Amino acid sequence: MDRPAEQTAEQLCRALGEAVVRVWSSIPHDLQHRLFEDVISHEGEGMRAPLAVYLHDKHPRTHATERARAVLEPDSLGG
Repeated sequence: MDRPAEQTAEQLCRALGEAVVRVWSSIPHDLQHRLFEDVISHEGEGMRAPLAVYLHDKHPRTHATERARAVLEPDSLGG
């Protein structure tokens, strides 16, 4: 089988990436984590925050989960 031309390979990677983003919230958490960390290992730590924000904003389920986690804990004085 012939290797695809570089432009075709880029199109295939982009299409696959877009498909992953569309179904992100239905992917099991452990696979989400593996994919996320793979991006970071190949693209660098500078991608961690922007990618996390993008994925959380893209999917209401993950966005709502993060917002729920951000609820402030009561302080030690019972506040």
